Amino acid sequence: MSESPWSQPSTVAGFVRSPPNETLLQVAAREWRASARLLDVGCGAGRNALPLADAGWEVVGTDLSTPMLMAAAARVADAQLANRVRLLRAPMEQLPLASAVFDFIVAHGIWNLARSSGEFRLAVREAARVARAGCALFLFTFSRSTLPEEAEPLPGESFVFTQFSGQPQCFLTQEQLVSELAACSFELDPTLQLRELNRSPKSALRSSSAPVIYEGLFRFTRE
Repeated sequence: MSESPWSQPSTVAGFVRSPPNETLLQVAAREWRASARLLDVGCGAGRNALPLADAGWEVVGTDLSTPMLMAAAARVADAQLANRVRLLRAPMEQLPLASAVFDFIVAHGIWNLARSSGEFRLAVREAARVARAGCALFLFTFSRSTLPEEAEPLPGESFVFTQFSGQPQCFLTQEQLVSELAACSFELDPTLQLRELNRSPKSALRSSSAPVIYEGLFRFTRE
């Protein structure tokens, strides 16, 4: 990951400055209970992990970028939250964690970075493996609405495209997203409507390079 843009000092510094997702914090506050455990997949520099730990969650954050994890660790130390946050270098599709141990999972801007549908599905399957029954999943991921209708996925893929950044990334329709998660027993939770952020009205031309993002809450239903 040393050559990855996610490890560049300017990118890390930008993530250190990034505010937490306020919707996530509100949902997590409703879900919290004593000794509840939360997994932040792709935690980056800790933008969400720190305020979640400060709110009482026992947090495990995973990422592949060592500079991001180092920045997160420094912030954890400064906030005196070392007793509530554990940071691990691990890929999203192979988590070095026990099964059925988390009450809340955050996949914030990480699963869309999967380079194939197979990698995406392995990541979702890993989340299901480590989730307890009833575990909440807060999802923040790219929407197919980001790309022009005429954009074609990579050969053999149904939702992996290169048109946005030049690299393979996942852009799912709502139907695809709900179906992929349902295959691993994550069902839509009606307490937070699945919505698209950054989407322009159909009558307006897209003037921003920001991706359209799905934000929503799912619930692990397998016993």
